[in-house]
Amino acid sequence: MNLNDPKELAFLLEAFLLASGKPLSLERLAELFEEGERPELSLIRSALAILAKSCEGRAFELNEVASGYRLQVRECYSPWVGRLWEERPQRYSRAMLETLALIAYRQPITRGEIEDVRGVAVNSQTIKTLLEREWIRIVGYRDVPGKPAMFATTRAFLDHFNLKSLEELPPLAALRELEPEPVLGLDEDDVPVPEGLQARADAQVSAEPREETSFRSLLAELDDMEQGLKTDFDDLLQDADEDEAVMAEDDDEPLSDEVLN
Repeated sequence: MNLNDPKELAFLLEAFLLASGKPLSLERLAELFEEGERPELSLIRSALAILAKSCEGRAFELNEVASGYRLQVRECYSPWVGRLWEERPQRYSRAMLETLALIAYRQPITRGEIEDVRGVAVNSQTIKTLLEREWIRIVGYRDVPGKPAMFATTRAFLDHFNLKSLEELPPLAALRELEPEPVLGLDEDDVPVPEGLQARADAQVSAEPREETSFRSLLAELDDMEQGLKTDFDDLLQDADEDEAVMAEDDDEPLSDEVLN
């Protein structure tokens, strides 16, 4: 095989991606070759472009996400392909999706800040589920009383939603257009939720519940937040490091003479 020929290299990259079952970055693809035969990254990119073109008109496509490149079934076939699995796809509650949207557009954000926007307490199970799916992670702790954890999305979140970066999140105006008009006579409580979720939510209802913010109001709040959206995971880590540095300085601050006396 001539690894210097982009067309032949494209076939080999296709084999790598089919066997991997997960996204592979350019660097990871290069590591799969022996040092003496390793193609330049520019040649690998050219081969990937050829592979993407060869997928045109077929049931699968080459897609680039946050973690790298992967071959995946086209979305238009998902209703039929999903029948291969007996287990039904998991459906998520409106509360969970609103919480995830707030984290995605306002990260890093604390649980208390999410509750301030939504107007209701965040169910612990909601945060736990998002952490278990590895869609969010803790990136630091806010330098306020109680040191609440700050949440941000992960590369797994971007991979799941076919995004290369946070910059590809849809604008909030587009999300507002997708919101269905309220149906008269339909109570929001009639909307089906995952089994057991309502019972857990009922167990954690506060004695004096606040009025829940509508989804339209939530998007309006997010409009003001969108300008400060972090688009790089390194930015999030840098912010977290700065917060920890401030906390460390506060801990090391010497006591005043008044306190010592």
